[in-house]
Amino acid sequence: MASKASSEAPGSGTPARIPALPGLGTTWYERGTRYWLRRASGALLWFLVTAFFCYIALVLYGSFRTSLPPTVRTVWDWAQAVLSFVAFAWGWRVQRRDLHKKLLDPPTPGQARQAKRDETRRSTGLAVAGRALWLVAAPVAPALAGGCVGWVIAAFTVREYPSEVGARRALEASADLHRLPGGQKRLR
Repeated sequence: MASKASSEAPGSGTPARIPALPGLGTTWYERGTRYWLRRASGALLWFLVTAFFCYIALVLYGSFRTSLPPTVRTVWDWAQAVLSFVAFAWGWRVQRRDLHKKLLDPPTPGQARQAKRDETRRSTGLAVAGRALWLVAAPVAPALAGGCVGWVIAAFTVREYPSEVGARRALEASADLHRLPGGQKRLR
């Protein structure tokens, strides 16, 4: 029969405490159905936000283009179509480079939570400042929307988020700290 101390020790394959990540909770550890539901719901939410953003961009652009002469309007529409595709590719590329950089040095769970808090604080100010900029950006609104769409799609089509990699490495490091030289686990 096992002693009380050995029965309270975590199993060799499961860590003592799985850290919760922003948006994923602890589901990232097993990557089961709940994990994929969280990822899919996050992607769906961003899809809806991006669709609304594209709608607003097209409405603003439509209000701008009515003031152009017909020949200039046609040229400007084609230029916007080309710029939108270029911006889509640019948004994709920027996001993938950022993700690659973050995967080389993934954040710990604490750093991921702090970054999420900082991002939330900044977003209020950016939203207020962005209202006035939309009036100036109306002539190129479709291209801005294309860049945002590329950025969002690249963010949600990754196999694993950098915060997951960082949390997994932090768990492995904490497990290594609690091992004895012969590979046996130290009681906590």
